[in-house]
Amino acid sequence: MDWQLLFLSFGTIFLSELGDKSQLATLSLSGSSTAPKFVFIGSAAALLVASSIGVFLGDSISVLLPTRLLKAIASALFAIMAMRLLMPESSKS
Repeated sequence: MDWQLLFLSFGTIFLSELGDKSQLATLSLSGSSTAPKFVFIGSAAALLVASSIGVFLGDSISVLLPTRLLKAIASALFAIMAMRLLMPESSKS
């Protein structure tokens, strides 16, 4: 088992998920729910499924595309998302 990769993946995802929309939605749901354990189970399952899709797609695409190109595409997509988030509401479509 590659422990370094495991801890790097955990740390990266943990830090990037702190304070994001899904965490705020989970906070809101658990605050208005009488069964917060089910909110936890549902949100944990959703993160697990979303991460699984990312892992399987990444693994499949990496067979077809070189890693350097895959990283460039991911970087470009992140840059586009960042620019869209910084745009004023009036100029968004």
